[in-house]
Amino acid sequence: MKLHEFQAKGRFAAAGLAVPRGIVAKKPKQVGKAFKKLGSPLAVVKAQIHAGGRGKAGGVKLVRSAEEAEGVAKALLGKPLVTPQNAPEGTVVRQVLVEEGLPILKEYYAAVLLDRRAEAPVLMVSAEGGMDIEEVAATRPHAILREVIDPVAGLYDFQARRLVYQLGVPADLVRGFTSVLKGLAQVFQRDDASLVEVNPLVTTTDGRVVCLDGKMTLDDNALFRHKDLQALRDESEEDPTELKARAAGLSYVKLDGNIGCLVNGAGLAMATMDIIKLEGGEPANFLDVGGSASAEQVKTAFSIILEDPNVKGILVNIFGGIMRCDIVAQGVVEATRALGLQVPLVVRLHGSNMEEGRKILADSGLEITAAKDMGDAARKIVKAVS
Repeated sequence: MKLHEFQAKGRFAAAGLAVPRGIVAKKPKQVGKAFKKLGSPLAVVKAQIHAGGRGKAGGVKLVRSAEEAEGVAKALLGKPLVTPQNAPEGTVVRQVLVEEGLPILKEYYAAVLLDRRAEAPVLMVSAEGGMDIEEVAATRPHAILREVIDPVAGLYDFQARRLVYQLGVPADLVRGFTSVLKGLAQVFQRDDASLVEVNPLVTTTDGRVVCLDGKMTLDDNALFRHKDLQALRDESEEDPTELKARAAGLSYVKLDGNIGCLVNGAGLAMATMDIIKLEGGEPANFLDVGGSASAEQVKTAFSIILEDPNVKGILVNIFGGIMRCDIVAQGVVEATRALGLQVPLVVRLHGSNMEEGRKILADSGLEITAAKDMGDAARKIVKAVS
């Protein structure tokens, strides 16, 4: 679950980290009033969407008057903003953050994220913060410094200090900078995040270390421990199909291919996508119906897959453990009839009650292609959509 910048900064502030004073507004008049209330000669109006690269796309503007702030808001609110990190059609801006301007001395980059190789969180920092951090990572990876964080003990003081010294932070800001790095690591662990990022993290001419930006992604699987954070979800920023899948208890992620996948189990779903690509096809989605889906959930999964106009065929790959193959087969038959399926359908069933499931499919009178194993299934569906 992604948070907006102003929400992430709220989490930072709750941990004692310095953030600029800011006001969220949804109408141009509110933006003008916010500028006056901040009482700063310079302010920043920032589009609040779940995508990076806002600055280069015109979604972050400096303003010096209430009138100018309103003008910027009128140009942003209710209109799509296209950035390098969102869909081609962009994301509609529904709210903006109006923040006080700060006397910036230098910009840095800081982030905490999961390192799957280290099997632990890692703190990454760079003295080259700002809009071009992706270019820095691609062309000068040595400019990004890392410290692996102990999952139990957290970030040690000496690790934070070592990074601060390597960054060349002025001596009078070392203590404050160290505290901020430790605070970001604490926020990451406290909120069960998968990403905490500040770009830029700035030092100011008046001796402060401030989180000028803020990005957070929370682990959906840990949200049951954070009822307060669940209220921060902005469903208007999420894919409607993925929301529908979540409501039905399904795990769905849209991809760019043309072969819809309906699978039980995340590992099997990943393997199914891999074998489709191995056979020269492209998966249109990741869809895990779970280990105990009902026939109704299977029908819902079909309807979700078919909402993607790029889908030219569907592969159902089920390993019946807890889930029974005959239940899945019944759901497949019901969905095919109810939806008037017009694309090729290949089904591979193996495990509990697989013979009963295969008989249900064979006796249905529908155009359903059976497959004996995963390789056979992948070859048949790739050929069918070619």
